[in-house]
Amino acid sequence: MEHAKPPLMLYLAAPRGFCAGVDRAIKIVEMALQKWGAPVYVRHEIVHNKFVVDGLRDKGAVFVEELDDVPDDRPVIFSAHGVPKAVPAEARRREMVFVDATCPLVSKVHVEAERHHAEGLQMVMIGHAGHTEVLGTMGQLPEGEVLLVETVDDVADVVPRDPARLAFITQTTLSVDDTAAIVAALQARFPAIVGPAKEDICYATTNRQAAVKAVAPKIDALLVIGAPNSSNSRRLVEVGKAAGCAYSQLVMRADEIDWRAMEGITAVGVTAGASAPEVLINEVIDAFRARFDVTVDIVETAQENVEFKVPRVLREPA
Repeated sequence: MEHAKPPLMLYLAAPRGFCAGVDRAIKIVEMALQKWGAPVYVRHEIVHNKFVVDGLRDKGAVFVEELDDVPDDRPVIFSAHGVPKAVPAEARRREMVFVDATCPLVSKVHVEAERHHAEGLQMVMIGHAGHTEVLGTMGQLPEGEVLLVETVDDVADVVPRDPARLAFITQTTLSVDDTAAIVAALQARFPAIVGPAKEDICYATTNRQAAVKAVAPKIDALLVIGAPNSSNSRRLVEVGKAAGCAYSQLVMRADEIDWRAMEGITAVGVTAGASAPEVLINEVIDAFRARFDVTVDIVETAQENVEFKVPRVLREPA
């Protein structure tokens, strides 16, 4: 006789998964393949998710890290994270066909940085060193014009050209709470520092973190579906822990779940980073259903209806 499965409450955070910028970037690659045929080159992973990247690779996308790896006669797409100004400039010099899939909310930060620079202000960027988005944003301005801080402690080490002529910008995928603390430290040390009219952390990052905070008090464990190189996914893990769910883990797919850690638990939260497709979330739910008598409850803290248009070049006939 088969043993009865233990009961489990599965709380699905909403919003979760794809954001408008990711959705647009994937569409851009798919439309480019339809328009120009394979291969279409993509500089850097279009979004930080192996499942998505592998799927596009199967359709004919070729992912490279630098423009040097792209032949002159094939189209190239710049990833959703944005690129330094030197990259499109080099593509134009080589007379390449290129499509910029930078998320419009990242482009907004680029425009802010240029506007402040034109007004003679030096920039402080709150972000993670080496992250693709940070490299792209810092690369909008001449070297030395953007000073990077990652933590509250880093604020003490900032050496500006003129402490009275500063502005700050942020990476779009940061922890809302951690960033607020860094901004407060910057404002305390540099009272004249200028901030963005509207915060740079994007709506999708903010909404997903709020949903995790709402789920955290109800659960014994939190699983965040996303890639290790996805900044917004890693922040969801941190937010879960900070909100009281000590067992908060990042998994790329269901086969990475540590089932021993799930023994004896009665409530699990599931969310996904902004570049993780819903099919991977369903895969995780199915894996739980195979082992538990699952009741699903959706915890929704916001509704999203944002949509970004793809570039005109892809909407025009070939």
